Amino acid sequence: MGNGMCSRKQKRIFQTLLLLTVVFGFLYGAMLYYELQGQLRKAEATALKYQQHQESLSAQLQVVYEHRSRLEKSLQKERLEHKKAKEDFLVYKLEAQETLNKGRQDSNSRYSALSVQHQMLKSQHEELKKQHADLEEDHRKQGEEFSRTFSDHKERYLQLQQEKEQEISKFASLPLIYKRVI
Repeated sequence: MGNGMCSRKQKRIFQTLLLLTVVFGFLYGAMLYYELQGQLRKAEATALKYQQHQESLSAQLQVVYEHRSRLEKSLQKERLEHKKAKEDFLVYKLEAQETLNKGRQDSNSRYSALSVQHQMLKSQHEELKKQHADLEEDHRKQGEEFSRTFSDHKERYLQLQQEKEQEISKFASLPLIYKRVI
């Protein structure tokens, strides 16, 4: 009998445990379901967000491809213009080089002519300097001679003036003599 009761008690405990396990299992399943629903919503939201991002990137990529296409066309155009400008520059460079060479030759010939003219003018200048020095020396000598002549003439003039005054004083004393005689 003791075994029978134990067994009923055990049966009941077993049933209660089973019921609790089922209830907890159900609660766990509900919580798991709720949690999975939340994760599913998050995953769907993330998927939607990534899908929108992918669409945005696709649109941006399309714009980039169009922009690249325009840039390639522009680059080809720029290359052609650059090639033409380079050719024009080479032509200009050759013409400028020719003009420069001609100008150099003209300048060299002018320089040679001016150099010869400079040497001639330099020798003329030296000759004129020598003539000027000679003329200054002549002028100085003539000035000295003039000073001597002037001094001599002045002395002679003073001497003649004294002689004249002496004669005048002689003649001045004569009429007095004539008056006394008369």
